[in-house]
This record gives sequence, structure tokens and C-alpha cells, in this order.
Amino acid sequence: MQEILNLYSNIGNLTWQMVVMWIVGGVMIYLGIVKKMEPSLLVPMGFGAILVNLPLSGAVTQTIDGVIEKGPLDVLFNTGISTELFLLLLFIGIGAMIDFTPLLANPAMMLFGAAAQFGIFLTLSLATLFGFSLTDAASVGIIGAADGPTSIFVANYFNSKYLGAIIVAAYSYMALVPIIQPPVIRLITSKKERRIHMTYSPKSVSKITKILFPIMITVVAGLISPRSVALIGFLMFGNLVRECGVLDSLSETAQNALANIITLMLGITVASQMRAEDFLNVKTLFILLLGLVAFIFDTVGGVVFAKIVNLFAKKKINPMIGACGISAFPMSARVITKMGMDEDPSNVLLMQATGVNVSGQIASVIAGGLILTLVH
Repeated sequence: MQEILNLYSNIGNLTWQMVVMWIVGGVMIYLGIVKKMEPSLLVPMGFGAILVNLPLSGAVTQTIDGVIEKGPLDVLFNTGISTELFLLLLFIGIGAMIDFTPLLANPAMMLFGAAAQFGIFLTLSLATLFGFSLTDAASVGIIGAADGPTSIFVANYFNSKYLGAIIVAAYSYMALVPIIQPPVIRLITSKKERRIHMTYSPKSVSKITKILFPIMITVVAGLISPRSVALIGFLMFGNLVRECGVLDSLSETAQNALANIITLMLGITVASQMRAEDFLNVKTLFILLLGLVAFIFDTVGGVVFAKIVNLFAKKKINPMIGACGISAFPMSARVITKMGMDEDPSNVLLMQATGVNVSGQIASVIAGGLILTLVH
């Protein structure tokens, strides 16, 4: 009987903070399954948040009676995320998914990707004003890129003690693009601006151009921002595998099996940083708030830049496409396309939005590399 009672003794180790994290995990699972908001990210993260917040959970490292028992999620974190292995492999898959044709057909779209990194540097400055060290401020600011792997890469490089909060914020805001971006865009644009039609005249992009593009981007990025070479290089390598035409089976594997496996492992491994004792504190909540600020002002930066261009352009640009300059690909492009069609069903902005969105993918990685180079 005593042994049976001992089976339930662990309930006494349960705290209200753990229960709160169960609720957080439940909300993530709900958003992923019911609202279909990036389920490949939110469902593993939500389940992982519950998993690591069970009393004396065997999923994470615990010290019991003076003996350290390593948890598999911590082992995966140290092996796959701390070493950037998962991130780089994921970037190969992302690169293989991206079709740069809309960007190559209109290279000027790259400017919107650059403009949409404004929130990163604004938030970096704000964080330093609130007492964060320069390296921690840089780690927090990069959340605005809406690029989970880049956020992890930068925070990990600076050995930020807020790594867990930064990871959760980056991936959560990526998933919440359909909730965050539309009200921000409506606030700073008029109905007339949102109804601007943009004609898309497909231009033929040669195969040699598609092959040379990832190579040249890697070289240029390496010369300007050498610290970004690992991320941009693996991203562009994935795209080269896609476009070269002789590695179709590898391209398909990278886009599907590799990307799906790494996303699955990354989502549940990230949850190892969501333990209640580390996560539920004022500093963490403040980081989540600063991350939201970065995300919002990245969106604002892209939209405002498009509005400025319209002051001089003969052919007006729908300023909503500027919001796609964040790195959340292809979520942001889908959101803007839907918003355009909600305003006017005949106004299809898919190709323009996609062109800006893929440029944001490149710009966010280069921005992360620049931060690594400039901040010491």
C-alpha cells in the first residue's frame, strides 16, 4: 500500500506556475489545431510546454537525491540547437522551398525586405535604454525578424541568458502573423491605399540566373556580413539544390522529409526552455513585449517605406506588400494576399507579396549577421 501511495506523492511537487504553463501549452495546441495557425510549430511547442512542466519531469534534466539525471529534451537542445545543427539543416529545407522567381523578375522588391528590418534596430535601442546589456538587447531585437532560426542563432552566439524567452517569442510571433499584422496595417493605411491594384507582368527568368543567384547572394553576404555566411550559405545551398535541375530527389527530400523532421524536433526541443521557474518572471514577460514591439515596427517599416515610394512613383504600390518584408515566409505573403482580396476580390497581390516575402528571408539573415559583426 505504501508503494502505491508513493506513486502519487509526486503530485505534492506540483506548483501553480506549472499549471499556468500547462494553460500556455494548451492555448498553443488550440491555436495550432483549431485555428490552424502554424500547427507544425505550435502543436509541438504546446505539448512540450506541458511535458517539461510536470513535477520532476523525466523529459528534462533533474537532480534527484544528489544524482543528475539528464533529460532527453535538454540533450536534444544541447546537441541540435546550441550547436546550431538543427537551424542550419532547417535552412537547407527552407531554401529548397523558396522560389525566387518573383524577386528576380522585380529585384526592386529587395528594398522592401531591407526596410522591414527597421523594428530590429529600434528594439535593440529600446532594450538598452531599459537596462539590457548590448548583447542581450541585440538578441531581443532580432525577434522582429520573425525568423526563428536566425533569432536562435544570434541569441545563442551571444550566450544570452534570455535564450528561452527569445526562442518562444520568435516562434510564437511567427505563428501569430495573421493576428498581429492585419490590425497594424489597417491602422497606418487608408482603404484607398489598400485597394491599389498592382499589375504583375511575368518576366522570363533564365535558368542560369536562378542558379547564379544563390551563389552570388552567398558571396555578397559573405563580403558584407561574414558572420551571416553559415545561415545565408545553407539557405542558398538549399535553393541551389532546388534550381540546379539535377538534384530533384534531394530537393524533394529537403523540402519535405528533412524540413518536416527538423521542424518537429525543433518545436518540441524549444519547449525545454519553457520551464515555469525560468519562464514566469517579469524580465521574460518584458522580453515578450519588446519582441512584439520589434515585430510591429518591422511591419510598420515596410509599409511606411512603400508609402514613401508612392510619393515619387508614377505606378503606385499597394503599401501592404511592404509588410511582407519580414521573414515569416510564406505566412506574411498569404496574409497580405487575403487582405487585398478582402478589400477588392479582383485585387490579387500574391506574386508581389511573395517577391517581398522572399527578400525579407534574405534580409533578416543578413541583418542577423550584421548584428553579430557590429555588436561585441
